[in-house]
Amino acid sequence: MRALIDTHAFIWWMDANPRLSSRAREALANEPNECLFSIASVWEMAIKISLGRMLGRGRLDRDLPEQLAANGLALLPISLAHVTRVADLPFHHRDPFDRLLIAQALVEGVPVVTVDEVFNDYGVDRIW
Repeated sequence: MRALIDTHAFIWWMDANPRLSSRAREALANEPNECLFSIASVWEMAIKISLGRMLGRGRLDRDLPEQLAANGLALLPISLAHVTRVADLPFHHRDPFDRLLIAQALVEGVPVVTVDEVFNDYGVDRIW
């Protein structure tokens, strides 16, 4: 199974945060699964770090590749198909990063590991 990981789920996974559901934890820990982390999430994290809203995350350029490799996560680039799919989405969700993740999930045909129930309104399969 392939799955796309929402930013908060990735952070909770890295921090061993109990808010990460057991179903989400199982999907991320199951080695045959291909877990994808979007460049959009990296961008979101970079913005939040620069605004001082994500302290203690280290240096993304050094620490993130190590975390991705250690956890067997693959980066999902942002393609033209992903970006243009955003234009067709209704405005159930206003967050631009989540809208791009939704578009990526729809284009790639993958579920998203997220607590955010609004993803359901887009017909995205959600693991939580």
